[in-house]
Amino acid sequence: MTASFHPPQRTLLGPGPSDVPARVLGALARPTIGHLDPLFVDLMDDIKRLLQYAFRTENALTLPVSAPGSAGMEACFVNLLSPGDTVIVCQNGVFGGRMRENVERCGATAVMVEDSWGDTVSVDKVREAFTAHPEASVLAFVHAETSTGARSDAAALCALAREHGALSIVDAVTALAGIPLEVDAWGADAVYSGTQKCLSCVPGIAPVTFSERAVERIQAREGRAQSWFLDMQLVMGYWGGGSKRAYHHTAPVNALYALHESLVMLEEEGLDASHARHRRNHEALVAGLEALGLSLVVAPEWRLPQLNAVHIPERIDDAAVRSALLADFDIEIGAGLGALAGKAWRIGLMGHSSRERNVYSLLTALAAVLGQQGHDCDASAAMAAARASYGA
Repeated sequence: MTASFHPPQRTLLGPGPSDVPARVLGALARPTIGHLDPLFVDLMDDIKRLLQYAFRTENALTLPVSAPGSAGMEACFVNLLSPGDTVIVCQNGVFGGRMRENVERCGATAVMVEDSWGDTVSVDKVREAFTAHPEASVLAFVHAETSTGARSDAAALCALAREHGALSIVDAVTALAGIPLEVDAWGADAVYSGTQKCLSCVPGIAPVTFSERAVERIQAREGRAQSWFLDMQLVMGYWGGGSKRAYHHTAPVNALYALHESLVMLEEEGLDASHARHRRNHEALVAGLEALGLSLVVAPEWRLPQLNAVHIPERIDDAAVRSALLADFDIEIGAGLGALAGKAWRIGLMGHSSRERNVYSLLTALAAVLGQQGHDCDASAAMAAARASYGA
């Protein structure tokens, strides 16, 4: 007989998923009801309201796509792009590259604006790209680049898109609930995220929101979106509101219970308080890492508090450190991607994982593992530095 699977209790301090609180796990275990049950329809309305709160938007077309964040990305591109369109795509890490892939698969042309990994997206370079390509109808960029821990100036980039009559597509997978994200105030047109980062929900759902301008583009398109499942003109019939819902697909009922619970917890804490908590724990972590002789990839003004890319010291075995943290301390941190592979660790303090005790636990464990590899570091100094940061 095959045994049931019982995973160990890990502390998830990588680039996602983050730790899922007991309340959210408990919501998953509630009785399953039909996806067209009137009570579930009421829950859908409340999820939409709570997502509008999280995105800080009044967009009517705000909903959770029944698939991971990558599907949220694809939903934005396949609905807003048509063959022959020109899109300015910003890349300063892995996920800008995935945007380019989506543009090309839609039959559109990607004009790339590239910045070094770890740098913020250059607003000046984007302005120059619009001048060189006045035909561009969309600007796509990553607000919080998960591969590097760099934030970009979403407000300035969205304003630039509007100035040139273009729509903006914004990757907020790691941003939502971790740093300020002002969809309406910034005039962002299509924004997608994921549930497994700062919302601390289970993976597999992609919150998205579309502005009125974006909805007009969707409704005016001549050809059908290349994806049936992600076609917002069809999905709107199910998530559009009202008691009568057109059947589109069987929604992941229990996963949406979990998302609702995580959003309720966010509303209870408050968005501003969530942002402040992420910032406070980030600053303590950075103080402790620096006391261990480690440095971060991103300049202080552009660092994400929820995702910290840390330079790996010379002569330190990247994989061995991560393996030891997992095997000896049940702590998961992430490897570098792309240009940072083997050169940086990605340490996440996202959602429920962004807690003071996790900062102290990681610093203690990291000091022990690095010490075993001959790195000169003092755990007590790291702890003192973190405590001083919290005290300040």
